[in-house]
Amino acid sequence: MRIQAIRGVKDIMPDEIEKWRWVENKANQVFTRYGFKEIRLPIFEKTKLFSRGIGETTDIVEKEMYTFEDRGGEKVTLRPEGTASVVRAFIEHKMYTKQTVQKYYYLGPMFRYERPQAGRFRQFYQIGVEAMGSHNPSIDAEVMIMLMEFFTVLGLNQIELQINSLGCNKCRPEYRETLKKSITNHLADLCENCNKRYQKNPLRVLDCKVERDIEIASGLPKITDHICNECKCHFEKVQTLLHETQIPYNINPSLVRGLDYYTHTAFEVTSRDLGAQNAISGGGRYNTLVEEFEGPPTPCFGFALGLERLISLVPFDKLESIETNPDVFVVSLGEEAKLKVFSLVHQLRSGGISVERDYNEGSIKSQMRKANRSASSFALIIGENEIKSGTYQLKNMKDGKQSNITAESCVEEIKALIN
Repeated sequence: MRIQAIRGVKDIMPDEIEKWRWVENKANQVFTRYGFKEIRLPIFEKTKLFSRGIGETTDIVEKEMYTFEDRGGEKVTLRPEGTASVVRAFIEHKMYTKQTVQKYYYLGPMFRYERPQAGRFRQFYQIGVEAMGSHNPSIDAEVMIMLMEFFTVLGLNQIELQINSLGCNKCRPEYRETLKKSITNHLADLCENCNKRYQKNPLRVLDCKVERDIEIASGLPKITDHICNECKCHFEKVQTLLHETQIPYNINPSLVRGLDYYTHTAFEVTSRDLGAQNAISGGGRYNTLVEEFEGPPTPCFGFALGLERLISLVPFDKLESIETNPDVFVVSLGEEAKLKVFSLVHQLRSGGISVERDYNEGSIKSQMRKANRSASSFALIIGENEIKSGTYQLKNMKDGKQSNITAESCVEEIKALIN
């Protein structure tokens, strides 16, 4: 029986990987410029980390987690998101003892059992960012500005930043009760999910993606009309800083995040190039999560974005070349040349030059055809006559011009031409 990949997962093939690497490298460049450092996290954690951190009433915990018992009887879960793991690491390694704001970013696979659809998989990849240790609204604004700069670097222009305030632990409970009362007037028209969870978490009704429920949600009380003065002041400062840096945004009073731990500023970046499921990134402030995991009070702000969806939006055809073709394709003729070429290829690679060759060692025509297909910058031709003379032939594959290059200084001369 032929074995195929599990439904909802996919292979990322070599021709696609170049796009992934290019996007990941741009993330590294932009995030590093803002002082963020990479952190690498375990792919599985204790189940209670996610059920406690994400929230028992979320779809992720209720329906989507890959959970199993290991051989020691420990209940473990393949990570469905990254923030809870970052918080666990932050507390476990006592990173809070450093006086400055701690800034981390991560990338890697996440796992959720949900219905596969365009741009959404059961094993999917995320880039996430967490800034930990300050309640200053400049953190909120700076992280969103960094994300928008990242998207600009990727060539995305059909995007929109939407922001909202979710209030805090002081003002949100009162709003929840007001919202709950209003929802009870619409229960007959709301979907089954909303009917199940509105008692425990009425804000999830605002996040429902059922078309009829979206209409109903638009008429429900807005949280921005119920936040306390402290939250209002924080949100206004965030807006002022976005104005100051000329970052366009819209206030979306219906915007809530799908996870329970968010407070104060919440945001999404949406794309006009997508349909109804148009969010490409989202995040916000979570000031109590570290404390909930028995760490010290640590206000935080972060976001996550799905790489599959993001990469589908990047206009690679309009950007710089991302192909990584070999610098040199070495063509060898004759037995003596084959041995010489093996050693020379090693020297070139050790000198930082990417090299390919024909392992089938066919005719010169066959090898030159492969050199063309490889899209290498140069073809280095070495036969018995070249070995005797100590001079190799170097062909520029773009303009077809050939020149001689001495065997002794071959590596240095090629390196100078490439650089």
